[in-house]
Amino acid sequence: MQLPDLNLLPALDALLREGSVARAAERMNISASAMSRTLTRLRRVTGDELLAPAGRGLVLTERARQLQPAVERALADALSALRPVPPKDLASIEAVLTLRSSPDVHMLFLPPLERRLRVEAPRVQLRLLPEGDDDPTVLRHDDIDLDLGHYGALPADIRSKRLGVERMVALLHRDHPLAAGPMTLEAFAAAEQLTVSRRGRLQDVLDRALQEQGLARTVRATTSTSWAAALTVLNGGALAILPSRVAAHYAEVLPVVYRPIPLELPTVEFAMAWHRRNDDVPVHGWLRAAVVTIVDDLLSP
Repeated sequence: MQLPDLNLLPALDALLREGSVARAAERMNISASAMSRTLTRLRRVTGDELLAPAGRGLVLTERARQLQPAVERALADALSALRPVPPKDLASIEAVLTLRSSPDVHMLFLPPLERRLRVEAPRVQLRLLPEGDDDPTVLRHDDIDLDLGHYGALPADIRSKRLGVERMVALLHRDHPLAAGPMTLEAFAAAEQLTVSRRGRLQDVLDRALQEQGLARTVRATTSTSWAAALTVLNGGALAILPSRVAAHYAEVLPVVYRPIPLELPTVEFAMAWHRRNDDVPVHGWLRAAVVTIVDDLLSP
């Protein structure tokens, strides 16, 4: 049996990603005519058109869409197999590690992570990127090494580890009328509030829970960062709804306090995810272990 030409795999990956012969050629740094000839060969090998005319452009066929995850995995595994075995002495490793997470995670994680880095892996650089579209399949590419967030079902090639759960609390100026003691549900609902939402949502699960109790709250503003909410709390009027560990951090550096919300709300579970090609890479293992330690420290009483 004649084996397929594995040299076609990178070209197939480029065509499936770009959905265009010209863009795939640019991605592969070859001419459009050469990529067109490669597409002809791929069609012959796969027995499918792969890219079908649609208006003035091309679209992936159903078979092409089915092939895409397998092609991405195969190419990633091949590239991983061809990499040299890295040294196991972390102090001698030169690498750039990219971690994607929310700004709050950057704020809480970077100081202790940088301290460990300086001592244990001084030649490694960190690159922290803001959270994206909640699509962990970007880990199949080399752009992101570790993703911290909330996940549902994951593909087989994406690993994950549950890190813990968070509860939401109310952050208030220490002189706010509700800061003195436990809040009643009615007093909480009547207070002006600030919310944090990456997508700018003014309502969330808290509003639905209040509606079930026949109550509603006044959201004065929403912001994409907890820091902006915490600084606004300093005005003394509104309270902000934040994860408890984030609120605890602000209570250490600002004249604010945090109080439990007098309402049963679902906890927020968070995890880290990475691609399986990095399972046995020492510096990646170090990063994941460091994240687990930092989370344990943050969640400890």
